[in-house]
Amino acid sequence: MQPQSSRFRAVLTGATAFTLAAALAACGSTDGGNKGDSAKAGAGKGEATATGSSSASAASSAPGSSAPGSSGSGSSAPGSSGSSAPGSPAAGSTSAAAAPVPAAGSGKVLMPTGPQAAFGKARDTAAGQIMMTTLTGPKSGVSGKVWVWLPPEYNDPKYAKTGFPVLTLYAGGQSAGYNTWTDNQLPIQEVDADLAKQGKAHPFIMIMPVQNLDSNEAKALECADIPGQPKIGTWMAEDIPDFVRANFRTVKGRDGWGLMGASTGAFCSVKLALQHPDKFKAAVPIDGYFNPDSPLWKGYENDRQANSPDLLVTQGKADVRVLATAGGANAYEIKLVKAWVAKAAAPLTVEYYEQPGGKHLTTDFKKMIPDTLQWLTKNLAGPQSD
Repeated sequence: MQPQSSRFRAVLTGATAFTLAAALAACGSTDGGNKGDSAKAGAGKGEATATGSSSASAASSAPGSSAPGSSGSGSSAPGSSGSSAPGSPAAGSTSAAAAPVPAAGSGKVLMPTGPQAAFGKARDTAAGQIMMTTLTGPKSGVSGKVWVWLPPEYNDPKYAKTGFPVLTLYAGGQSAGYNTWTDNQLPIQEVDADLAKQGKAHPFIMIMPVQNLDSNEAKALECADIPGQPKIGTWMAEDIPDFVRANFRTVKGRDGWGLMGASTGAFCSVKLALQHPDKFKAAVPIDGYFNPDSPLWKGYENDRQANSPDLLVTQGKADVRVLATAGGANAYEIKLVKAWVAKAAAPLTVEYYEQPGGKHLTTDFKKMIPDTLQWLTKNLAGPQSD
């Protein structure tokens, strides 16, 4: 495990680094440990992300403040709009199988291809139900929990032939058996439902998978196919998107697919986006790190480097958009993220946001939800219909 300094936050932006000034809407929450999420398994891996890109553009307001349909950044703890439970394929069970990605047709909408997974209810939110299933990936062989939230619009008859954008959310900490985006510490579902009602954010299908299969940090898989270990990287990049397309109405192509995560989840989100620009268009790494440091990489340095965002950002291969954030109260994190951003090579586009007074806490991650959703809305395709 690297010393805290190397994994605590991300380096600053590169070619075009810029500080976005406005403070984000305030919300209360519980603290998170250094490693990311607050209440769960919080061992000490704080991280940071960076943005830098040859074509990043500066902004004077909080990220996402110019989301389509409205101006200004989202407010903090919105009330929810959806009272109808999200429609799910089947209900009750906790195992699911994924289907291959179907061939693209001429339309914009990809209808579910099946087979349908069986879902159980994880919990109710003011914006509708969060469902859960266990996905055994046919390509990876990995079996892990996946939570799903469908926006209220998904079950509205007016949208019966509409495909929706997909946002995959990664938690901090080990995220073995849990994902903090599914509980009330990070109420992103309610925020999205409220912003969608106002025309400030897309109604996203939200996918929230586990990131590890063991709570022991020494067995961290880092969202990668580490030799000799479960192929969690394939599970995340191949099996989960196949599973989503099998079960839900989505937007064809990569333009409606985004990733976001905090702390260790930030690492996952930006790594997967840089490795798979054919599948994902945008990523928001919140207070992440960029250098893989799991002990499981020992003896596999070439593989480790191939999964390092610190190197991937320099290669000029990924035409994706990234918003990297750092907490303004942590000088090390700011330096780390800015340094990473400075390495970004076109066609990658990276924006940097420094949260005023922000710390590596779930309470501060929560405050960024409205603005990150609006940034994603600006950079991803919205619902489509044929």
